[in-house]
Order: sequence, then C-alpha cells, then structure tokens
Amino acid sequence: MDLSVFLRRVARGRNGSEHLQRHEAAMVLAELLSPGADQLQLGAFLIAERMKGESSEELAGFVDAARRHIKGFGESRAPQGAVDMPCYAGKRRAAPVHLVAALQARDAGIPVVLHGLEHIAGRLSAWQAVQTAGVCRAGTLDEGLRVLLSDGIVYMDLADICPPLFALTALRPRLGVRTFSHTVARLLNPLQCEGQLNGVFHTPYVALTAQVNVLLEQTRSLVFMGAEGDPELYADRQKLLAAQQCNEKASLSFSDAHCALYPREVGGSPEELLQHFTALRNDRMDVREKATLKRMAEAFVFASSGKLPHDWIQDE
Repeated sequence: MDLSVFLRRVARGRNGSEHLQRHEAAMVLAELLSPGADQLQLGAFLIAERMKGESSEELAGFVDAARRHIKGFGESRAPQGAVDMPCYAGKRRAAPVHLVAALQARDAGIPVVLHGLEHIAGRLSAWQAVQTAGVCRAGTLDEGLRVLLSDGIVYMDLADICPPLFALTALRPRLGVRTFSHTVARLLNPLQCEGQLNGVFHTPYVALTAQVNVLLEQTRSLVFMGAEGDPELYADRQKLLAAQQCNEKASLSFSDAHCALYPREVGGSPEELLQHFTALRNDRMDVREKATLKRMAEAFVFASSGKLPHDWIQDE
C-alpha cells in the first residue's frame, strides 16, 4: 500500500496538518506493522505524528491495529475487578513504589496485569523489579490468564505479546525521540481488565488518554501525571488526575501529604534501585514512600471497583 496520500495529510506541520479518522489510522499502522512496510515511509509517518501531535481518534485507531497483532486478543479476558498496569517508562530517580502497591493489591485480592519492556536503558524496568518478588512472566495471553488466575498477578512483555509494536518502540535510538508507539503500548490492555492505571509524562496526554479510553470502551481508568512517566502517583503536588468510567470523565484531586517531594536527581544505578525496591517490599520506607503507597492503594481500589476514596475531590 502506498501511504504517501496519508503522509501528505499529516506531515504539513502543526498548523497545516490534519488528523486521520480512526479507521484510517488503523489502516496506516496496520500497513506499517507488516513485514514488508516501507521503512522510509514508516520513519516519516512516526516523525510527522510526533510533530503534529496525535488525536484521540488516531490513537484509538493505532490501538485497534496493534491489538490485531496480539494473538488471541479478546479471547482471554481477566476476571472481574482486574487492573491493567502498563509500565513502559522505568525508574532512575527513585525505587518503584507503584510496583510494591501492585504486589499489595494482589495480596488484597485485586488481580493485577503488568506489561512493559524488559530492558529500558539506564532505568530499572518493571520486569527487573517484580521478577525478584516472584512474579511470573507469560509469553502469550492464554498463559497470562492462567498465571493471573493462579497467582493473582502476571507480567507480560511487549516483545512477547506484540512483536511488531515492540519493534517500533525499539526505533527510538535511531529516530532520536519517542513516538506514539509507547502511548499505544500503554493503551493495549491485553487481557481486557475492567480497570486501568495509566501514568503519563506529558501534561496533554492525561486528557487525551482518558478520551482514547472512552473510544476504546474501557470500563474504567485512572490517568495521571506519573512519577517519571510510570503509573505512580505523587504524594505531594500531584499534577492532573483524571477518572474515566465508560463515557464519563472527571478531574480529581487529593490533599498533599506534606512530605518530601519526589527526587529530581538520579537516585542510583538500576541495581541500587532494585536493592531499594527490596527494602520497600520489606516495609523499610520513608514518609514520602509510605504516603505514595497509601495513595496507590486507593488508586487500585478505584480502578478495580470504581469506589473513590473519601478524600479524593472531584473538581468542578
């Protein structure tokens, strides 16, 4: 398929370009994910979308296309109350409290599906952390569901469940910037969990991600500016927090914990952060980490059941 007609529409700069419709976006990405894709057009499209900015319709179409490359998508579904937690950023400034929260949510009876990238340069990935806590990795959705039902938590890697999309994420070093592939990966929800916790790094993506979840008919999600782009709330000065339930969206806020702010500098090597993660699992936490864990526990309850904590405020 010649994609030049679509490139002419999306590659005219922020003011001159136009967004694709959902079915067009799905068609374009389906072609770009195919083995015979034109590599020049692939790179041009990814950069053009980066410069233009993706619309919610486009992102929904991209997710549609990526899901078609996941074997068994729609056949293996997580049990009621399960929470999808995409982890594609990794940590370098502090240990991952959100992963401790995921383990505790599992212990509290909330099924948790983690997915992400095994290796993230210079960062501690979710898999590198949770495998030390005994979490099993599944290579297919069918296996993932079996592990989830038996263990209450499972990790699936993008390289295993959607290799073509993983290949796009791996282009970052060559392109110099991240592309929409990371956003699409976050929205895959491979086992179709009722709830989702989705952390983003850039401010506009909070409202955008919530709207995409509406288009994807996601039952419920909590989308927020996450620590380093991962699904970890800030105990203090949380920026932008959106709740989505079916077609309804609302902005939320909660009071600050009045503790130390999230670190600004690199907190150590991935190996050192892994040691800190082990300490967190053993309840060796400072005030900020304890406050963060409390908020994350509340977030899991909302994502699983739709019940908002009493001190979370719906903004006008």
